[in-house]
Amino acid sequence: MKKLLITLLILFAFAGPCLAEVYSADDRVIGISKTYTVSGTESLIEVARRFDLGFNEIAAANPALDPFAPGDGATAQIPVSWIVPAAAPKEGIVINLSEMRLYITFIADGSRLVATFPIGIGSEGTATPLGNFKVTDKVVSPTWYVPKSVKAEKPWLPAVVPPGPENPLGTHAISLTLDSIFIHGTNKPWGIGRRVSHGCIRLYPEDIVKLFELTTRGKPVHIVREPVKIALREERVYIEVHKDGMAKVDYIKTASDMLLRDGIIDRASTSKLYKAIAEKSGVPVDITN
Repeated sequence: MKKLLITLLILFAFAGPCLAEVYSADDRVIGISKTYTVSGTESLIEVARRFDLGFNEIAAANPALDPFAPGDGATAQIPVSWIVPAAAPKEGIVINLSEMRLYITFIADGSRLVATFPIGIGSEGTATPLGNFKVTDKVVSPTWYVPKSVKAEKPWLPAVVPPGPENPLGTHAISLTLDSIFIHGTNKPWGIGRRVSHGCIRLYPEDIVKLFELTTRGKPVHIVREPVKIALREERVYIEVHKDGMAKVDYIKTASDMLLRDGIIDRASTSKLYKAIAEKSGVPVDITN
C-alpha cells in the first residue's frame, strides 16, 4: 500500500505544479490543514493554486486577509483537509456544489483510494444541475461547440472554437449523461472555486489531466449539495460547514439530524457545534465533547 501511494504521488507530481494527494477511501476525514507564509506580492489566488485549492476555500479559511494583497510575511491558513461527502460512490465521482470540490474514488492494486480537486461551477441562472449521471466519453484536445445560451450573451463568438489556448474547455473534457454539461479543464484558472460557468464543471489545467487518467467510461457521477458534512476520525466527531447561498437549509437542524442518524449526538458539544456553524470555515472542525 505504501509503495502504491508513493507511485501515485510521483505520477501526480509530474502531471503539473500542484500535488494532488491520494488518500485511503476507508477514511471519511482526509488530509491535514497547515499554514503558509505569504511571500512578496503573492496573492491568495496564487497560494490557492499552489496547494490545489479553489478561491472559495482559501478566502473562507482566511477571512482577515485581503485575497488579492495579503501582504508579505502574512500567515495564511491552508485548508487541505476535508470530509468526503456521504454520497461518494464505491468507485466514481461525487461533486459537492456547496464546497465546489470534486472527489473521485478508484481501485488501484486492490486498494480503494480517493483523490480530490477544486472546481468552478455554474453561476446563478445557469447553475450546475444536481443528479446521478455517468461518464460517457473522454476527449483530448476537445472542440468547443458554442451553446446557444452562451452565443446569446456573447454574439461575437464563433460557432465553433478549435482546440488551443482560446478554448475554454482546456486540454481535456469528460462528457456525461447530461446534455451540454462537461467536466473539463479551463483557460481561465482564476475561475476555480467560483460560480462562473454555464453549468459545466471546470478544473485547473493540471488537475483535469489527473482526473482524466483516473476515471473511465461508465463510472457514476453524483452531483450533490452538501453544505454540512459530519464524520468520525479516530473516534472524534468532526463537522465541515460551507456557506452556500443556494442551499435552502437549516444548518443547525441538518447537523443535529445527521448526528442523530449516526448515533453520535451525545458525543458532540453543542457550543462547539453552534460555533462551527456560525463560522462556516469550510474545514473539518472537532466538535467532540
